[in-house]
Amino acid sequence: MSVIGYVLIIIGALFYALGGLGIFRMPDVYNRLQAGTKATTLGAISLILGVGFLHPSWLVKTILIVIFLAITNPVGSSAIGRAAYLIGVKPAKVVVDEMEDKYKRGDENGDN
Repeated sequence: MSVIGYVLIIIGALFYALGGLGIFRMPDVYNRLQAGTKATTLGAISLILGVGFLHPSWLVKTILIVIFLAITNPVGSSAIGRAAYLIGVKPAKVVVDEMEDKYKRGDENGDN
């Protein structure tokens, strides 16, 4: 069990490092948000499960934390991305902006 725990901790640390690199290298807030959220979600899940395997008495608690993270991280990142869009932050390269017409009409809920 301890080998699995240490491997998961190393995998989590690698995901965190790759997430930091992605935040550094990406051109705009939307790409940075995507790179950071995906990497930190997987990094946190791996680290927390690794701790759960190293301390089996904590495994149930760590699984609950992982479930909470899997639900809240994507919701938080989409809220940040939507807020960035609403204040006028434009992506680095836009071919078609499907959201522009919806927000120009004032139809924030997507209803026609």
